[in-house]
Amino acid sequence: MRLRFKRRRFGQVAIASTLGAMLENLGTKTQAQANPQSNTLSAIPSNFVDVKLHINGTQHALKIDPRVTLLDVLRERLNLTGTKKGCDHGQCGACTVLVDGQRINSCLTFAIMHTDAKITTIEGLAQGEKLHPMQAAFIARDAFQCGYCTPGQICSAVGLVKEGHAKSDADIRELMSGNICRCGAYPNIVNAVRDVLEGKKDAAV
Repeated sequence: MRLRFKRRRFGQVAIASTLGAMLENLGTKTQAQANPQSNTLSAIPSNFVDVKLHINGTQHALKIDPRVTLLDVLRERLNLTGTKKGCDHGQCGACTVLVDGQRINSCLTFAIMHTDAKITTIEGLAQGEKLHPMQAAFIARDAFQCGYCTPGQICSAVGLVKEGHAKSDADIRELMSGNICRCGAYPNIVNAVRDVLEGKKDAAV
């Protein structure tokens, strides 16, 4: 008899606790709906900062964590997913973009460091329907297979041409060695870069 009473009492306490929690959640949700602006502001961490990034000819005003990488801002905040996340350690080159015409690994740099720079991703190379010469050369030379590394390869190749150090195929291989192609399309990549080098006056970003 006593055991049955204890079980009944336990059940009553459990039901009361559940109802209490449900009512509390309902009250919190109602308050948030009544003041959505307050709820939105409180969702933004206090350490976030305002930045303006000039990307592909457009200025973007963002509120970001100062520790977020340029790669993550491009992909997660601006939906510029042409820039790929490969190793995320600066070893594969899939995330290569151009900052003031210089190629960099966007996974290794903070976005906040480039507030005064001109950033170009693979999406910003073409001029409307007209492909960048390097993009056209990659297609003509069939310089990709799966295509995952291709945006980084193209951005790196554009930077290489701009640097003006490549004088031979050996130079191209050496200067493109930071960009890994798991499909092994290296000979065609070299051919594409060489094609643009031979007409490099048309290859400026």
